[in-house]
Amino acid sequence: MEKRTVLAVVLSVIVITAFYFIQAQLYPPIPPEAAAQQTSSQGAPQAAPTATTEQAPVQAPAPQATPLAVPATAAGESAPASEQRLAIETEKLTVTLTNKGGDIVSYLLKEHDDEGNPVNMVLPGDLPPNTFTVAFGTVNAAPLSDFFYINRPSQYVVEFYRDYALATDTFRLTKRYTFDDNEYMFKLDILLDGAKVSNFDFNGAAYTLEFGPQIGPRFAALDNRSDYRQYYIYVNGKRKNQRTDQLIESRPSWASIAGKYFTFIAIPDATPYRMEFSTRAEPGLSNASRFFITRPAVYNESRIADSFYFYLGPKTTDALGIYDNGANDFRLQDTGLSRVATGGGILTPIEWVINWLLKFFYMLARNYGVAIFLITLLVRLILFPLTKKSSEATIKMQAFQPKIQEIQAKYKDNQQQMQLKMAEFYKEVGYNPLSGCLPLLIQMPLLFAMYNVFNTNFDLRGALFIPGWIPDLSQPESIYHLPFTIPLLGWTDIRLLPIIYTVSQMLTTKLTQMPGQQQQGMMKFMMWGMPIIFFFILYDLPSGLSVYWIFSNLLGTAQQLIINRMNKEKKAQIQAELAQQEEKKALLPPKARKKK
Repeated sequence: MEKRTVLAVVLSVIVITAFYFIQAQLYPPIPPEAAAQQTSSQGAPQAAPTATTEQAPVQAPAPQATPLAVPATAAGESAPASEQRLAIETEKLTVTLTNKGGDIVSYLLKEHDDEGNPVNMVLPGDLPPNTFTVAFGTVNAAPLSDFFYINRPSQYVVEFYRDYALATDTFRLTKRYTFDDNEYMFKLDILLDGAKVSNFDFNGAAYTLEFGPQIGPRFAALDNRSDYRQYYIYVNGKRKNQRTDQLIESRPSWASIAGKYFTFIAIPDATPYRMEFSTRAEPGLSNASRFFITRPAVYNESRIADSFYFYLGPKTTDALGIYDNGANDFRLQDTGLSRVATGGGILTPIEWVINWLLKFFYMLARNYGVAIFLITLLVRLILFPLTKKSSEATIKMQAFQPKIQEIQAKYKDNQQQMQLKMAEFYKEVGYNPLSGCLPLLIQMPLLFAMYNVFNTNFDLRGALFIPGWIPDLSQPESIYHLPFTIPLLGWTDIRLLPIIYTVSQMLTTKLTQMPGQQQQGMMKFMMWGMPIIFFFILYDLPSGLSVYWIFSNLLGTAQQLIINRMNKEKKAQIQAELAQQEEKKALLPPKARKKK
């Protein structure tokens, strides 16, 4: 039975290892390149939070595509001759806009740092960003780059407008931005208004609104470790992963491009737009993440008025939750935006508790590294009874070894009889073979939740632990930057935390092994092989995660030393009870002994 217990332990460790490897390599769980299409064209449409009356466009029989519109000016009016930029300053944002197309040039988050500068949520390549740009037509239409007139009704509202000629008619395009002093969200109204225009059909669509080419902050690579991109839609109260470069067939309440710490979210009104995420290449940018909203062609209507809400900011439940509970100036509620910041799995409640504890301990210590130590200490104290019980089961197994080996030798040619005799022996001594494995299985969900929290917690971003060594718990630490890249591994730095972790894990494994197991092949692998595997897994992961594992190992080692001292008496007691049982059995008459 010792082998069965050891096998269970090994399988548990292998499962944990596999989980960490998958998370480290592919986190988030479903990358956009591999996510299965989860939307359905049969899904019931769901209106977004904005209460706008939905009107399906009435199509004329076999409509002909209208020629593209060209800029126009009213009589006696001169068109803007040059680019003009203006800034919107709020408590949280500094937004720069341009009259060239009426687009946003930069979107700075004043409260969040990116290498000494505010995080810019608009990350361009070598070309103009074309962020919140409009094109007449579908996603392949050229964005408008004409100079617009500017109207600024108030401090947080700015309008861009320009007339366009269509055959003998003209219409006006107006883009109205409305910001709020205390929010990361803004509202964008798009108006196409022309008293004589009968059809807004530019090669199959009225217009396409585009965000792109990428959300900030800056990144070296989207390696699914330091940063990544997830593509979500929210349909019928459920968050779903969405493929890129593929039309969104259902009508979502919102769509999101989510990174590790920041996110872009689009909330359209109730109009049945066509939407699409795109990762098409961008010069000067290694990865792109675009989002398109295409307004279907409109016939026999002279006016289009659409509203959109856009969120560009931190991916936290605190920042996004106000749009669920209605505590925002845009009066949005029940949007489900906080689902962008949560895993949405069965471990979410556990992760919520861990996050709360992390913030609580930070309030006491004012250092997230110390807070990680305190939460690890608390977890170890809570799990101490389970650890002690598992250790006692190991002691019992060790005490039973002589009898187990005797049964195995006696019935080595009859496996069925051996299992029967082993079961009888365990029942006789009152031992449950699973008692040593159960505590490990109970701890596994907590370990997974811990991994998720310390790998993606927003509060750890830029959190200092030890000056000069661990300046940012959300990034791998480094004690020496190599002048070259290590082949195959791609490492460019020498890191100390993975080495400390490996040593601490070997020490913990050695203390938890029973005497004599160190020579067994499986135990040798657990002692030497598993820590080395984890060394490679943890090498480029955030230092906060390594700090947690090191603290956990050191506290586990201390616990094991205490338990080993307590178990000396327990072991002697078990051996004495076992000897007494054997003596009593020997004194029984042969028939009674056989019956027993």
